[in-house]
Amino acid sequence: MENAIQVNGINKKYRTQNGRSALIDINFKVSKGSLFGLIGSDGAGKTTLLRILSTVLPASSGKATLAGLDVRKQAEEIRKILGYMPQDFSQYPDLSLEENLSFFADIQRVPANQKKQRIEQMLEFTHLSRFRSRSAGKLSGGMKKKLALACAMVHDPQILILDEPSVGVDPVSRGEFWNILASIVKTGVTVLISTPYMDEADRCNEVGMLYEGRLLRTGAPDEITQSLPFESLEVKATPRKKMREIVPQTPGILGWNPVGDRLRIAVKADDQQAVIDCLKRQFDAEAMSVHLLRPVRKTMDDAFVEMVISQEGERVP
Repeated sequence: MENAIQVNGINKKYRTQNGRSALIDINFKVSKGSLFGLIGSDGAGKTTLLRILSTVLPASSGKATLAGLDVRKQAEEIRKILGYMPQDFSQYPDLSLEENLSFFADIQRVPANQKKQRIEQMLEFTHLSRFRSRSAGKLSGGMKKKLALACAMVHDPQILILDEPSVGVDPVSRGEFWNILASIVKTGVTVLISTPYMDEADRCNEVGMLYEGRLLRTGAPDEITQSLPFESLEVKATPRKKMREIVPQTPGILGWNPVGDRLRIAVKADDQQAVIDCLKRQFDAEAMSVHLLRPVRKTMDDAFVEMVISQEGERVP
């Protein structure tokens, strides 16, 4: 399949006293008409990488192309086919939704005979038609994200780059936003999106896991989780302090991580039932209340923790 985005050996160093590297030898590709998720926590380098690909920031070394165009040498050509949605709200709060769209259509040189139609299409597509006269500054967080998306798409780009668009909005708005993205991909647009939310990885065709400037792994979410060399258990027992004392001392447990009021435990597949039985016995001996103790599906959270452990050479509970 043809690649819409190709990244080869991208590095970025900032001019600080210690010459800190924000990105280290980044390599990946995004197939045309697919949704690629760049997953990582704050400070991982996601925004720096997306700004480089959007021609906003130069790389220190390496090469990247969008639709075969070099981001360093052909920035002007790339901007014609690219829609970029930065992290911060970049629309004008005193202008209405329709006025914002008109402004961005003019910046992107949408032909006059297509402008009105494109604005109407974007308002309809993002379910904002009935708010067209409202000032952008009076929108909710979720509606602001939709307006930003509409402005990024008003010139009908081939490639869309979105920097953490679902951060700071409620779960319902997040769901609506991702449904809109799925519709966009169906039209053949290539979408590269960054997010700190591991649960959003399952909505992507492929993901790249970024940690401290390094790309740990890329691949389809199911492929990544199924390749993990362990199975997962979930346990919730009270008193919680006692649970956290017992779990690390139980034979067969490879590692564990707290998730809210429960623990996720990594075990070898062959040891799974033995570990469950052993935990039950220990909890019963302490007269503890067991609320959950069961096998669960491996997630991208599990994968990310495992990749970080492999990177740092030690398991971090």
